[in-house]
Amino acid sequence: MLKRRFAAVLVGVMALTLVLPMAATAQDDSKTFYWISHGDPADPVWTFFLDGANQWAEDTGNKVNTSFHSNDVPTHQEAVRAAIAAGADGIVTSSPDPGSLIEVVAEANAAGIPIININTPDPTANFDAYVGTNNVEVGRRWAQYLVDNGHVAEGGFVWMPVEVPGATYGVQEEEGIASVFEPLGITWEVTEAGLDQAEIITLMSDYLLANRDKIDAMIGLGDLVTGSVQRVWDQVGVEAGEIPVVGWGNSPDTTQEILDGYVLAGMWQDPQMTSYLGLSLAAAAESGIPPGFDILVGALYEADTAAIYHAIMTGGE
Repeated sequence: MLKRRFAAVLVGVMALTLVLPMAATAQDDSKTFYWISHGDPADPVWTFFLDGANQWAEDTGNKVNTSFHSNDVPTHQEAVRAAIAAGADGIVTSSPDPGSLIEVVAEANAAGIPIININTPDPTANFDAYVGTNNVEVGRRWAQYLVDNGHVAEGGFVWMPVEVPGATYGVQEEEGIASVFEPLGITWEVTEAGLDQAEIITLMSDYLLANRDKIDAMIGLGDLVTGSVQRVWDQVGVEAGEIPVVGWGNSPDTTQEILDGYVLAGMWQDPQMTSYLGLSLAAAAESGIPPGFDILVGALYEADTAAIYHAIMTGGE
């Protein structure tokens, strides 16, 4: 019995002596990447983008420093510069405003640090690659969906609330929407909703009460506004389906709205996969395999498939 115990201890010690150097080596070989978002940490969709970054770190053993900047351009720029100064192995970042990151991207290029653009494309900056939706095309598809399905026609009016007017995503989406609506004489108005959920509901409710008679349809230019439709409609006294609505569909609130008939269709942005692939491209570039392509994501879904996306975001609940 003593010999068996001694043998077991000896095997355990030998195994430990093998594992510890391997663990140390793996730790020594880990790299540090920076994931920088223009979004607000209270925005539900950005929790899914963050999940993708955290999952990538767990799967690869690399470190990922993350930060949110709530569309504050100066702090976003400073975060990129801090990553460069820290000698980051790679940077993955969204774009807060068109052209706002041109200089800091050039600084990353000069430092030889891969920098990948996710979520909101900005072709004016020299990113190594882009992972995300083509927001101009997203806007075009929303507008075309409303026209093709007879929800809005020549002379119609479409309300388009957005969290932050002038931000990259809304500007690009409106460009795509205009390409469909302008030739048909359809008009629209973009209104500010903010980033605070209570404020969004208040501002959207006030606008709806004041303009209900002229609104033929609504396009939610951001996830927070689209995910607030049911609460706003119920507060104002608008029935589900009374006003045709399309928009982003990256939150359980919106998938439920689609299932319940408040929203007709939502655009899925593959948020977890977007972050995961963005970091993978940065790691590949750091290893000497530069990406020579962009990765475009996105699927417009209706009630028949909304449960699939709802399950992805709620863990099957």
